[in-house]
This record gives sequence, C-alpha cells and structure tokens, in this order.
Amino acid sequence: MLPLKAKFRRVSCYVFQGAFRRFWKDIPMLLRSLASTALLATAFSAHATDFPVQLQNCGYTLTLDKAPTSVVTIGQAGTEMLYALGLGDKVVGTALWFNPVQPRFKAVNDKVPRLSDNIPSFESVLGKRPALVVSQFEWMVGKDGVVGTREQFHDLRIATYAMPADCEGKNNLVGSDGTRTASYDVKALYKGIRQLAQAFDVEARGESLVKALSDRQTQAVAKVKSSGLQNLSAALWFSSADLAADPYMAGKNGVAGYMMQALGLRNVITSAEEWPTVGWETIARANPSILIVARMDRRRFPADDYQKKLDFLKKDPVTQHMDAVKNGRIVIVDADALQGSIRQVDGMEQIANAVLKIEGLSK
Repeated sequence: MLPLKAKFRRVSCYVFQGAFRRFWKDIPMLLRSLASTALLATAFSAHATDFPVQLQNCGYTLTLDKAPTSVVTIGQAGTEMLYALGLGDKVVGTALWFNPVQPRFKAVNDKVPRLSDNIPSFESVLGKRPALVVSQFEWMVGKDGVVGTREQFHDLRIATYAMPADCEGKNNLVGSDGTRTASYDVKALYKGIRQLAQAFDVEARGESLVKALSDRQTQAVAKVKSSGLQNLSAALWFSSADLAADPYMAGKNGVAGYMMQALGLRNVITSAEEWPTVGWETIARANPSILIVARMDRRRFPADDYQKKLDFLKKDPVTQHMDAVKNGRIVIVDADALQGSIRQVDGMEQIANAVLKIEGLSK
C-alpha cells in the first residue's frame, strides 16, 4: 500500500496528464480560432477607408475627411455605378441620361430627383447642396465644363469627381468629344469603381463589382474567340447633329473602339477622336461587314432616334448600297453600353451574341 503522499502524487500526476492531453488536443482548434480572428481583422482593415483620404483624379487631388453624405451625378454611368455599389440613398440629384435606368435600379432611381434629362444648370446642382458632384464627362464638369468648372464647385466647398474612363489617356480640350492620346483601357472603368467605393467606405463592394464585370467580359471575349470568327470589319454610328450631316462614329481609341477590338472586330474608323464626324462616302468606301447603331432615349439630335437612323440607312443613296445595310448586318446596342460604364460589358455581350448570330456561329 502506497503512503498517502505517494497516492496523492500519483493521482495529481494522472490529473495533470489528462488535463495536458486535453489542452494539447485543443491546440489546433485554438490556433484555427485565432487565425480566423486574425483573418477577419485583416479583411476588415483592408476594406475600411482610413479617413481623411486623398484620391488622384484627372489632374486633381480629391481630399475627403469623411464619406460624402450627399452626391449629385451628372451622367448615367456614374449614377448607376453608385447604385450598383449600394449608394442610391446618397444620390440627391441626377442628370444626363441616354437610356432608361436598369430595371434592378428602378426602385431606388424613382426616389432620386431628375435635374435634367440632358445638361443641368449650375444652379440646379447647387440647389441640392451636395457634398460631392460626380461627372461622367469632363466637358460637363471640367476645364471647359458646360455645367461648371471644378474650381467653381471647389470654391463653394463642393468636392468633384470625374470618371477616369473619360480623362485618362485623353485630352478633352481637343476635338468635339475629346481625343485619345492612348487607347482606352477597361482598367480606367475599374479604377473609377474602386475610387468611388473607397470614397464612400464600401471597398469590399467595389472589389466584388469589379470582379463580376471582369469575369463577364472575359467570358464574352472567350465566346467570340472560340467561335473561329475572323476578318470582320465594323463601324459604329452613335448619332448625328442632323441626319443630313456627317455622323458621329466611334473612333479607334475610344471606349466603343476598345469594345470592338477586344471582340476581334476591325474598326474601319481610324481617327483618335472619341466620336469623330466622318462622311458617309468615306464609310461606304470602307464598306464594314457589320454596322453597329446606338439606341437611346435622349433626343438632343434628330439622329438620337435609332429608328430614324435605320430609315436613313435604307433610303440614303450612298448608305443603301453598303453591304451591311443591304444584308441586314446591323446590330442595335444601348448608347450607355458604349460608354465607360458598368453597362459596357452588356454592350460587349450584345455585340458578341448579335455578330455570332449574323455569322451563323451562335450555339
């Protein structure tokens, strides 16, 4: 029989060993828990904006001490981008629309005052007392902005943001709609999404939106490439100041030109301007395989109506002899899907599907 002290030591040893084994067994779970906590903390810090924040934007530095509580958007692209980021409640006024709002945004858009379908006045924007003005085009808010200059807004302590898709690699003081000094890159669109997401402290939403758009574009491009489509030329008619005037066509380096190039279509218009005017005789001589026509609700010009465009193409003595017109090789695409917007990928999908159908390659 063991002495009481020895028994106690043996029992204590058993207890200690058992507790130690249980502790050792629980270590992986503890490590996993700690790792998960660390990952959550890292993820949170990665997606939280550290104010004040400075954004480099089209030659200006935008400094924000906090997320803007109110914003006026000039241009459909910026408006729907904010809606897609879940920021519709921050939009207190909007203007400059080409097409109806996407159905998924109709409910939130119905609550936002429409300052103008086209160009809003400087006073109407100020009347909404926004903390931030987001402009799709520099010709709206920029050095020669028809609504106002950025300095005019800044003097009134209203921050401004111009979409990078319209300013990066582009001189908006040359040509009627600006001239591209470098070919448009979809990265400029993604930059706009990310910067606005950062400004409003919703960076995770921005990354999610960029990934969704990028994945869809990759699929659209892959679909065309896998079809064996090749050697197709194209031209894109956006609008005309008058049906008798030279049309505004998509230049080779602009957003629409990028879309065609990415889908393997050769743009017959070689101008570096965003939307150069080109004579129909010149276009007819190039005789593109596919003619893309913009559809919009805007009625700034007679040719904004795509039905009038189609009627003109069939009746004009020059255009009616083009192969694309004679053979019905015409693709209709929403105007806002031809801009640097979240609808850009919609336009690429529409063009890809329509061209493959025309060529008898759709599956």
